Amino acid sequence: MRQLERRRDQLEEGGVDWGQAEALAFAALLVDGIPIRLTGQDTERGTFSHRHAVLHDVNTGATFTPMQHLDEATASFEIHNSPLSEYACLGFEYGYSVAAPETLVLWEAQFGDFANGAQIIIDQFISAGLSKWGETSRLTLLLPHGYEGNGPEHSSARLERFLQLAAQENFRIANCTTSAQYFHLLRKQALDVTARPLIVMTPKGLLRLKQAASSIDDLADGEFQPVIDDTSADRARVTRLVLCQGKIYYDIVGHEDRPRATSVAVARIEQLYPFPVEQAAARVRSYPNLREVVWAQEEPQNMGAWRPIRHRLEEAKPEGVPLLYVGRPWRASPSEGYPTAHLREQDRIVRGALAPSALSWLAS
Repeated sequence: MRQLERRRDQLEEGGVDWGQAEALAFAALLVDGIPIRLTGQDTERGTFSHRHAVLHDVNTGATFTPMQHLDEATASFEIHNSPLSEYACLGFEYGYSVAAPETLVLWEAQFGDFANGAQIIIDQFISAGLSKWGETSRLTLLLPHGYEGNGPEHSSARLERFLQLAAQENFRIANCTTSAQYFHLLRKQALDVTARPLIVMTPKGLLRLKQAASSIDDLADGEFQPVIDDTSADRARVTRLVLCQGKIYYDIVGHEDRPRATSVAVARIEQLYPFPVEQAAARVRSYPNLREVVWAQEEPQNMGAWRPIRHRLEEAKPEGVPLLYVGRPWRASPSEGYPTAHLREQDRIVRGALAPSALSWLAS
């Protein structure tokens, strides 16, 4: 009850969190006549107790789904908890999305790495269906991703695998950092004339992070931004531009050294595929005195977005400005060790600049 009351108050006071932004996106689509089907492990509640789409009577066991009782809705809303058989479930949902193209079909993994169990469906159908058979789909995968102490198996949704499969605009890949961005992404996925599967690296810690919340005006009047620039930066003074995506953005800008780092700007790449080439290049080139561009990520150097999009970053930066990497070193497993800074051209750890971690170096 307290959570529902808080959501009601947020509409008036501001600060719409992730779960509420999702609910508002779903509700708006239902009013627009777009059917929605959402399945996954613990999806009715949400793995991290952020959704609560189905309410349970503790005395009788009866359930109530508010989204199915909207006065102005003209389409159906289905939500089901699915068993831990990702291969079967994702295969069914892919087929459903093809057979019912007017429906926004979503599947949510309990943790992003659980998509491993459906890798055949992803490789042979979701990523290749358009190329093989001209088959289009709006199937949306919600894969919780982020290094927050859950261990290697529950930290990574294996972003690098999806980026490796990305070609010929076969699907879309995004990692949003605000609830408004997620709101607009869901609506765009349902309403875009061009139907493509969507892969979303959804957050864990950002679900309730105050800084990741958005105002109702951001939802009502905004739009999805593939790249978000650093609006607080003094462009003439900036010599280091840090590009990143996802949760690490808040780790960087929230660092204690950040307020003193007037020569550092931090921008976000929210859409990783198709890569927003023109928008990224425009942001980078709007800083006239850059000495270096840095790609920062939580994942090891052989994972995450670094290797698949590195050539795009090279194209976006001015000639003669080095491109640096900051993240975990190469690992066989997505381990929880500290990120370190690497110089691309020298392929070595930058020592002496990381006390106690790379975040201090990035922020300052």
